Amino acid sequence: MNEIEQLREVLQAADAVLIGAGAGLSTSAGMTLSGERFEAHFGDFIAKYHFPNEYIGGFYAFPTREEYWAYWSRVIYYGRIQMPPKPVYEHLYQLVADKDYFVLTTNVDHFFQRTGFDKQRLFYTQGDYGLLQCPTPCHQQTYDSTQMAERMFREQHDMRVPTELLPSCPVCGKPMIPNLRCDERFVQDDGWYAAQERYEEWLENHRTGRIVYLDLGTGGNTPVIIKYPFWRFTYANPQATYVSINLGEAYAPKEIADRSICINEDIGEALLKLKGESS
Repeated sequence: MNEIEQLREVLQAADAVLIGAGAGLSTSAGMTLSGERFEAHFGDFIAKYHFPNEYIGGFYAFPTREEYWAYWSRVIYYGRIQMPPKPVYEHLYQLVADKDYFVLTTNVDHFFQRTGFDKQRLFYTQGDYGLLQCPTPCHQQTYDSTQMAERMFREQHDMRVPTELLPSCPVCGKPMIPNLRCDERFVQDDGWYAAQERYEEWLENHRTGRIVYLDLGTGGNTPVIIKYPFWRFTYANPQATYVSINLGEAYAPKEIADRSICINEDIGEALLKLKGESS
């Protein structure tokens, strides 16, 4: 029996599934941060600043807020407002929709919720492209940015957005920034804490039983959020199975190797095989 067949049986028999999703899942869906996609959407910024990828550009100290938001409105538009070109999230949802599932993710693109996953079963630990916050922050609250970002995207010209569209904190007046965990200023608002509480409650209710810890595309950047906890949960529960699907990075420690399934291939391809299809 190969790994895909093993995983199919394990998922069918599972009492519950905890999905841990990293950047590799969105990459598999076509949301790459470099290469053709980046060059097509950010060619003018690449020509001017020689950014190697979208991620590096997000940390650049642009000379004006107008240019900063020209860049970031494109990031939000192409990475949050537009759906991915490949239906990887849809296929994942079809595999777990009838299960007692929960999703823990470091991704900030909101594709789980937009694909049909229950909002009450999602915990976005690192923020959301579609939210703004005060940069200080002077208060612990976030604000929806999707309509603003789409307008900036459509009205920008020569790598600048109209000055009147620039967002300012409604409390202190400072320039607003995306709600992304980059440093200690990251705002964890009431919604963030409510999601954390639901996640912890789910974990408490699933300490035993046939639990599948499905690790999709997490790497070594923030292993303490998903990968290491999933290993510990599996080790503590003899009925649990740890699953890693990750092209080039699918592995498990020896302590749980006999209860692990590691699939070293593209996530989207693996999900298609699980569904009994091929690309």
